[in-house]
Amino acid sequence: MAKTILIKNFSNSAGNSVDIRLSYQFYGRKPEEAPVILVNHALTGNSIVTGKNGWWKDLIGEDKCIDLRKFCVLAFNIPGNGYNGQYFENYKHFKLKDIARIQALGLDEIGINKLFAIIGGSIGGALAWELAVLRPELAEHVIPVASDYKSTDWLVANCRIQDHILNNSINPVSDARMHAMTFYRTPQSLSQKFQGKRNSQNRSFEVENWLLHHGEKLKNRFTLRAYKLLNHLLTTIDISNGSGEYLEAASRIQGEIHIVTVNSDLFFLAEENRKTYRELVAIKQNVYLHEINSIHGHDAFLIETEQLTDFLKPVFESKINPTHYNPKSQPSSEVNFNEDKAGYTTLHKIES
Repeated sequence: MAKTILIKNFSNSAGNSVDIRLSYQFYGRKPEEAPVILVNHALTGNSIVTGKNGWWKDLIGEDKCIDLRKFCVLAFNIPGNGYNGQYFENYKHFKLKDIARIQALGLDEIGINKLFAIIGGSIGGALAWELAVLRPELAEHVIPVASDYKSTDWLVANCRIQDHILNNSINPVSDARMHAMTFYRTPQSLSQKFQGKRNSQNRSFEVENWLLHHGEKLKNRFTLRAYKLLNHLLTTIDISNGSGEYLEAASRIQGEIHIVTVNSDLFFLAEENRKTYRELVAIKQNVYLHEINSIHGHDAFLIETEQLTDFLKPVFESKINPTHYNPKSQPSSEVNFNEDKAGYTTLHKIES
């Protein structure tokens, strides 16, 4: 069951004060008895990361790469993704850095000041970069998967098309999703999957039916307001805080950095991650690059679980630093705990 933290009067990048409901879930061991791994979801994901409906269930679970018998897994919902019913009308007032700041406040109020790892895919990986730069000492391992620490021109261009679809289409979520699927996969992936086949009943191409299916499927579980926010946040990835000094910012991260890229990714390009690795490893020692080889493009981080496990298993089997969990760790003394009617734990910051 999800719990929630109420962060009152959060000041976003536009200088507006907003009350934030940050919902989260724990999996596996208790946070006071085991190292904690923070898992960040992708654009249409949420805090359900494992179990029957978990979006990363092939990577996270008992006896899996991230073993729930050994670790405590924490997953936040990006505020505004609709999971807990919260949306932002003025969504363009937020940047991804704001989400990292909200996560940092959430960790403080839960009472977690050390993480064994931060891992995330796609925008979740970018959020891992942002949080790691915000709190350089927080995590022993930072693992951005199929992601980047900046919004490239190519990424912004695709998000602009998505924005136009979301604001102008009569069926915006479905149509935007169909467009997105064309850069989440590759021509080779679609060719292998469909081989030019047509439906036996209506004679339409099977690839068309597949796109329509994914569009309608997302429309039934994801809202327009959430899609607009997350798409906008993709255009605000910037660990340099506007200075353009990305490498300097990344070099301040004290933990190991494991960049996982996909050779065929048409969204977060592999060449950008390779360049980041080459330049960052020259000024920081504990940086590693892992490349998934796949024809499936961006979605390979969800499909090629065996390759991802091969890369990450040594990380999650490495020696655990005992300072990364504190059995006596308690939430900040500047927090009040209450149970609301929905059964959520709400942590209200006491205003000075």
